[in-house]
Amino acid sequence: MNYYTRTILITGATSGFGRACAQRFAREGWRLIIIGRRQERLEELAAQLAPVPVHAVQLDVRDRDRVREMLHALPEGFREIEVLLNNAGLALGLEGAHQADLDDWETMIDTNIRGLCYLTRMVLPAMVERDRGHIINMGSVAGIYPYPGANVYGGTKAFVRQFSRNLIADLVASRVRVTNIEPGLAESEFSVVRFHGDRQRAGQVYQGTEPLTPADIAEIVHWVTSVPPHVNINCVEVMPVCQGCAPFAIHRRRDTGPGGPDRTTP
Repeated sequence: MNYYTRTILITGATSGFGRACAQRFAREGWRLIIIGRRQERLEELAAQLAPVPVHAVQLDVRDRDRVREMLHALPEGFREIEVLLNNAGLALGLEGAHQADLDDWETMIDTNIRGLCYLTRMVLPAMVERDRGHIINMGSVAGIYPYPGANVYGGTKAFVRQFSRNLIADLVASRVRVTNIEPGLAESEFSVVRFHGDRQRAGQVYQGTEPLTPADIAEIVHWVTSVPPHVNINCVEVMPVCQGCAPFAIHRRRDTGPGGPDRTTP
């Protein structure tokens, strides 16, 4: 493999998993297209990754027209995208479905689903034509295991899981690979964003645990790209050893006699 000959496009590159993945692939000499909404952070990351060739683009993946314009305007040397890492995504709020903010729901749907679909649909044709490439989607264990307050966030990640499987079915006649990465408890800015900037509440999520780190996920993302070309890692579900799957929740009502059961739990 020649130095600087492979290109990866990373969305949500300004923090967390995306930033760690950019740093990991830069160490291997990949060309990087880094996408994020915060210009200052993009510039800082691009400077840090030097001398690796970096093309930084301030972009909201929810904007379909801007995504298309960005891809059409890629400079020479960055147009042949080997790996697309659909990392941009977020959770907002932890309220029950009857209390959740509809604006939060729309933002999660538009980012976690629409943005991922836009990038995938626009990058994929060139991969199929070259008969080579790799789509990596950042899912979550929330797309498999329900928990209170996950409602729409978990639903969007369940979409990512099934969408990834269906991509594999669509691409079976090509050598384009598709992988869904499904992290569990991982400490980054995820909870800060979920709780709308409340760092104290976000810190309580990880109190007394040893969670996954962005560097852990970056190693996994790099590994799935490095297996032999005929091998496809369909899905990686990963949790820290301190995390497990919860038992089913059962709410038991107490029989109060002729009036029927009440809603209290003994």
